[in-house]
Amino acid sequence: MPASRTRHLCSVAAALVLATAGPATAASAAPSTPDNLREVLFVGNNWDGTADVIRSSGDFAEVGRIDVIPDKDARMKEINADPVKWIYFQAIRNSVGEGHDQYADDMYSTPDGRSVVVSRPSFADVVSIDLATGKVNWRFPVSGYRADHMAVSPDGTRVAVSASTANTVHVLDITTGKQLGSFATGDKPHENIFTRDGKYIWNMAIGDVNTALDDPGWDWTKGDRHITVVDATTYKQVKVIDMRQRLDAFGLRDFSDAVRPAVFSPDESKLYFQVSFFNGFLEYDIATDRITRVKTLPKNPATSDDRTTWVNDSRHHGISMNPEGTKLCVAGTMDDYATVVDRATLQEGPLVAASKPYWATVSGDGKDCVISESGADQVTAIDFATGRKVASVPVGDHPQRVRLGHVRTDWTGPDGS
Repeated sequence: MPASRTRHLCSVAAALVLATAGPATAASAAPSTPDNLREVLFVGNNWDGTADVIRSSGDFAEVGRIDVIPDKDARMKEINADPVKWIYFQAIRNSVGEGHDQYADDMYSTPDGRSVVVSRPSFADVVSIDLATGKVNWRFPVSGYRADHMAVSPDGTRVAVSASTANTVHVLDITTGKQLGSFATGDKPHENIFTRDGKYIWNMAIGDVNTALDDPGWDWTKGDRHITVVDATTYKQVKVIDMRQRLDAFGLRDFSDAVRPAVFSPDESKLYFQVSFFNGFLEYDIATDRITRVKTLPKNPATSDDRTTWVNDSRHHGISMNPEGTKLCVAGTMDDYATVVDRATLQEGPLVAASKPYWATVSGDGKDCVISESGADQVTAIDFATGRKVASVPVGDHPQRVRLGHVRTDWTGPDGS
C-alpha cells in the first residue's frame, strides 16, 4: 500500500477515535425525563404486529400495547396487486420469518413521547404510529423489499433504517418521515449505531444468511460483508472496515466476517460484536484497527451442530453493556441462555436459561440487562451485578427488538384499546 494511502487511513482512524472518545462516566449520566413523560421499554412482537410497552425498570410491568399494523389491509392490497412485491413478501415469510410474516422489527419513540416509529420487514417500510390514536402519522417505503434494524440519533430527531435487499441505509426525520439522506452499504445491511456525539453512523452488513452454504469453506458465497462508517451530516463514507482481514490476522480464518449485533464501550474506544455461527463475541480496538480479544461462551449440549438449523446463521444474537462499561450481557440465541460477562476478565457469570433470546438491552436505571425470549413470548431481566434473573414478563408473539423510549405520563394505550 502506498505510504500516502497508509497515512490517510491512519488519519481517518485517529479522527474517529478523537471524535468518539470521552470519559467513561459520561455513558452513565442519563438525561433527565421531562415531567410530562415517563420512560418505558418498547418490545416489538414481530410475528403478531404489536408492541408491548412496559416499565423500564423495577417490575417491568405492562403499561400498554400498540397495534403497529393498523393499515394491514391497505398494505396487503398493494402487495397482492404487485407480483414482485408478492414474491418478496412470501420469501420473507418462508425464510427469515420462519413461516411467519415480520411486522415489527425495530422501534423508537419520538422525543415528545407522542409517537413510535417502527420498521416493518414484510411491508418494506417505516411508519410512525400516533400513541394516542393508534393511527399512522406517516409512512416511508424503503428501497427494495425489506426493512430491518434501525438506530436513533442521540438527540432523538433522526432514525437510520437498513433496507436489507437494496444494500442501502435511509436516514429519516423522526417527526415528519422525510428522508434526510441515504448511503450505500455491503450486502444485507443489518445493525446501525450512531456514535454518542451524533457525528457518525456505523452500519454492519451481514450478507446472505438464508442459504444452506453454511460450512466455513463456503463462507465466501455469503456476499460482501463489511462495516460502513459514514458522516451523519453529509452521509458520505468515512471508512470501511473489512473484518475478514482482521479476523485472519488474529488467526480466526474459519470465523464468519458477518458482524451481527454490536456495542461500543462507554468511551467508544472498543467495539464488542457478534458474528454468524459463533457462540461468543470479539473485541475490536478502534485506534489500532485490530481485533484484540475473543471470548468463546459455553455450548448448549442440546444445540444441534448442524449449522443449517441455526436461524438466519445466528448462534448468539444480542449484546449490551452496563452504563459503567464493566459488564457485557450476551443473548445466546441458539444455545437458549443469556449470561453476564465481566469485561475486564471476560469471565461469564451464571447461564440464565432462556428460550431463543433474540436481543439484549439495558434497563432504564442501568441495573439490569433485558433480553427478549422469542421462543417463550416474554422478556427477562438479569441483574448486571449478580448475573441472576430478577423478573420475566409476558409479551406478544416472537418479541425481538427491545428499546428504551418515552410515552406521556398518563398513557395506557391508544384510545379505545
